[in-house]
Amino acid sequence: MYNKRSLTNLANLSKEEIKKFIDSFDVLLTDCDGVLWLENQVYDGSPQALNSLRDLGKKIFFVTNNSTRHRDEFLKKAQKMGFTCEKEEIMTTSYLAANYLKEINFDKKVYVVGSKGITSELEEVNIKYSPIGPDILDCDLMTYIENVKLDPDVGAVVVGFDQHISYPKMLKAASYLNDPNCHFVATNTDERFPIGIGGIVKPGSGAVVRSIETCAERKPFVIGKPETYITEAIKKCCNIDPKRTLMIGDRCNTDILLGTRCGYQTLLVLSGVTNLEDVRKWKESDKKEYQDLVPDFYLGKLGDLLTLIN
Repeated sequence: MYNKRSLTNLANLSKEEIKKFIDSFDVLLTDCDGVLWLENQVYDGSPQALNSLRDLGKKIFFVTNNSTRHRDEFLKKAQKMGFTCEKEEIMTTSYLAANYLKEINFDKKVYVVGSKGITSELEEVNIKYSPIGPDILDCDLMTYIENVKLDPDVGAVVVGFDQHISYPKMLKAASYLNDPNCHFVATNTDERFPIGIGGIVKPGSGAVVRSIETCAERKPFVIGKPETYITEAIKKCCNIDPKRTLMIGDRCNTDILLGTRCGYQTLLVLSGVTNLEDVRKWKESDKKEYQDLVPDFYLGKLGDLLTLIN
């Protein structure tokens, strides 16, 4: 077994060392955006690399913080791009948020700050929800406050990525959450999406969650990485030995940190958010919170693994 947090470049290993690495895990958890694809563009070699590992007997789970799609949509996308996968292997935060509410026997209505991915998964477990989409302030604020109507059936607020985030949504979410019995669930806290275009920063779900968290003065139950609920859900359908599990990701403060917390081996690919310069600085730090972000291994992109396997 390799030493944890060694920050080893897989491309520099010998054939024998690569074989030892491949033989060291049975279960593989992989992030999607920034690792397998970027939006609708598949990364060269990533389907072949992942499918080759499956052919070697590895159990694979697609573990994404994305809450904008139903699992069926992710399955269709992955298969169209060439990945061999089954619906049960796809773990989205929209699915897991609905699954969490089902587990706690939630029987009220959900106020959703998010997209269709969340509401479609709530439908699948027969949980009612509020309408989604734009909710704008079309009058002066005091007039709006005097006329706003809260739904007495709401017993939970679920927050994910919402491109229509607005002051009225923050007001309603915080007002529902003013009741301590109202559940507060966040899909994830990713600050931004992997890559912008032309230097544009694309705010992620975390920006929406933090806005609600701030005005509600409450912390949410977070479904996605680096929190461990997502792996607890996997354990219910697959016997995972942490020492023989590999987590692959492009973001150290979610993917790699999840792996560290769970005792998994970790592989960082440099095709997404985190860059190698930052990781090397963390490795030199004496602070545990930085050491926990350092992966065991790294590669330029997942497709490079195919050459090493072959």
